[in-house]
Amino acid sequence: MDWDNLRYFLELARSGTLMSAARRLEVDHTTVARRIQALEKEVGAPLFSRESGGHRLTEAGRRLQPQVEAMESAFLAVESTAPASQEGLSGLVRIGATEGFGTVVLAPQLASFAVRHPKLTIDLLAMPRLVHLSRREADIVISLERPARGPVVVAKLTDYTLRLYASRQYLSAHKPIRTREDLRGHTFISYVDDLLFSKELQYLDELHRPDAFALRSTSVLAQHSAVAAGAGIAVLPAFLAEHDSALRPVLPGQANFTRTFWMSMPAETKHLARMQAVWSFLRETVQERQPLLLLQPPGEENESSGPPQRPARHRKPTP
Repeated sequence: MDWDNLRYFLELARSGTLMSAARRLEVDHTTVARRIQALEKEVGAPLFSRESGGHRLTEAGRRLQPQVEAMESAFLAVESTAPASQEGLSGLVRIGATEGFGTVVLAPQLASFAVRHPKLTIDLLAMPRLVHLSRREADIVISLERPARGPVVVAKLTDYTLRLYASRQYLSAHKPIRTREDLRGHTFISYVDDLLFSKELQYLDELHRPDAFALRSTSVLAQHSAVAAGAGIAVLPAFLAEHDSALRPVLPGQANFTRTFWMSMPAETKHLARMQAVWSFLRETVQERQPLLLLQPPGEENESSGPPQRPARHRKPTP
């Protein structure tokens, strides 16, 4: 049985669509379809049912998946001890992160890291939605909520601070804000409620339910731009807004929020050199940027840095 066919089977089982599997494998979607057809011919049974939303495993596919995953783990273990793997970092590491954090904090640092390791390719998925580790959309995921299921390695990456911000222009044109009660009547900018990908983004419920919104957006970068343009008030990460000269914090000390970024990766890949190197680099990056993330005086220690890794094996999710 052709191992490459089995590898294509795993990617399609995890991603659910030919296009997603093809992107991960860096091939055309027709190649994925052809490989699956060849494997089904070898097995003698259909492994996927074709549906409007993608491909769903059949009973035969569900029986095959854990066996192929065991083969994959053995292959990765052999790969990590091969002499070529010791000559330098190489291969692809795909990182999923929230849009603002990925764009502002991680992107410049990861670009420099990749330049130092020319055989290594970094894909950064900085998106205003949840990136799923279980679907293999990324190799390392940085999320607002701690992963609750699956055989994964999980670590608390960092806490970060958010504040209420408005532009100088907005503040000079509206009544002063000295208490939370003064927020009544002001215009806000926020997320689209029914498209929130994490309950951790519901900041205003803790502070004040606005009477009116000038703009709601799934993008925190769009919210930042709207606040800078003088359209209203918003809760923004300090790492995004604190050093924007057009903005001013509103009710500093009264309207501060703290959230946490969690980092996770599949337990089966934790021994790979490229995964260990990128994981450690991400931890070092956030540790060096604690003053930006937490509005912390330089030199003050942060308890959230913790130990470098904290394995967490939960029950394996059912297909």
